[in-house]
Amino acid sequence: KNSQTCSRSQPGASLILDVIVDYILMVSYSRFASSFVLILLAQGGFFLCNSVHSFQLISAFRTSRVTVPAGTFNNLSATHRFGRDACSELRATWSNGQAIREYQDFLSSGKSEPDQTPDGPSLILTDGSNTPLVTALQRMGTGDDVVLSVENGIFPELPISIGKDSCSNFPIYLAFSPASLSNFLANIPPEYKVRNEDFVFFSGGPIYGCIESILRRYSYARDSITQVLVSGMTLPVNGQPPRDISVKIGVDSQAQEKRSGECAACGKWQGAIAERMERNEIRCKKGFYREWRRLMWERAAYDAVFHLVGAVRDQPTSVADVALFYEAEASDMLWQISTFLRGSLAVTMMYGFEDRMFQLAELTGKDTPCRLNAAMYDYTFAMFEGCPLIADYLVFAQQEMGLLKDKILPDTMIKAQVKSNSIMRKGNLRADGVV
Repeated sequence: KNSQTCSRSQPGASLILDVIVDYILMVSYSRFASSFVLILLAQGGFFLCNSVHSFQLISAFRTSRVTVPAGTFNNLSATHRFGRDACSELRATWSNGQAIREYQDFLSSGKSEPDQTPDGPSLILTDGSNTPLVTALQRMGTGDDVVLSVENGIFPELPISIGKDSCSNFPIYLAFSPASLSNFLANIPPEYKVRNEDFVFFSGGPIYGCIESILRRYSYARDSITQVLVSGMTLPVNGQPPRDISVKIGVDSQAQEKRSGECAACGKWQGAIAERMERNEIRCKKGFYREWRRLMWERAAYDAVFHLVGAVRDQPTSVADVALFYEAEASDMLWQISTFLRGSLAVTMMYGFEDRMFQLAELTGKDTPCRLNAAMYDYTFAMFEGCPLIADYLVFAQQEMGLLKDKILPDTMIKAQVKSNSIMRKGNLRADGVV
């Protein structure tokens, strides 16, 4: 508890404060012993509690309205001490309520695990822009999937039932490239929208990228919609079947196997797609949307950082080379992204994300060259333009290395790079300039 009390020496008009526990900040154990929640009490003091007791407090203080006189905080010191030596600086923070809303929805559902729907006959929609994914879905299925083409703006009538048993409840897999997906969602007819709860979206990796901006634009980024992270498997090449490419990185404190780079699914049809993958020996995590979203953003950060750091080298560089020889640069970018996601999207990457990414890069990235694909820019780098290091490297890649020639970078990125007088050096982009 703090020793300061609010001064009420200036009576007058009242200031209404909506005290909301906006989100729970999960702090890396390498920096703090545990997570803490800071709650503003009606008495004007602060209460610091550890995560063990925070759930009871959140229930009591989830939404409180407090009326205090104007000028209450005029004499409140900018620094408040907790304990003998520790201090915490109070600063304004922009955030949104999505994290706490998702947690409230989870509590109100009364479920510790999401419902699992078995695999069966499925409908696959495609415009020809993602043929390898169509092939993979069919090869992993039971042989009774139906494929419909929606090319050139033609939307065929959806079947009422499919399969030998005339199943009327089935998933609709959307096998599109990110650019084609946006066009599809912008033009779908009403009869398709009726089945939107059965849509299954795919993302992850350099081919599918991060499509959250597209889904948010059309109101599909929610817990009931099925989303699949497919970066943990290969696509059929030269007749080869899809295979799992996740890696084992050790065991946890409970002797359970720890892995990195797995596929993951959430939403209504997560059980069906997971069963389809597991039947083909491809690991797939299942869980609620809020958990899946953290895995998705972890993969998005991996795809952006390791390829960007390696692509600006004078010599060809693989993803594994970045993990082994440019660790400091990649690590700095990842932590910037972590802070950026927490402040802008209320997303906190799970503990150990840095270790998982580096081990995944070392074990699977030896034969993966670092490239920047201008066509995938909006789904790989655009969402991270607010991170200074990412912006700095992107400007350097275009202006000094001749990459991303077909992409027009925002003026704010270019002006910020000139103003900051970056000390990046060609062939050696360590922030401290050390070779």
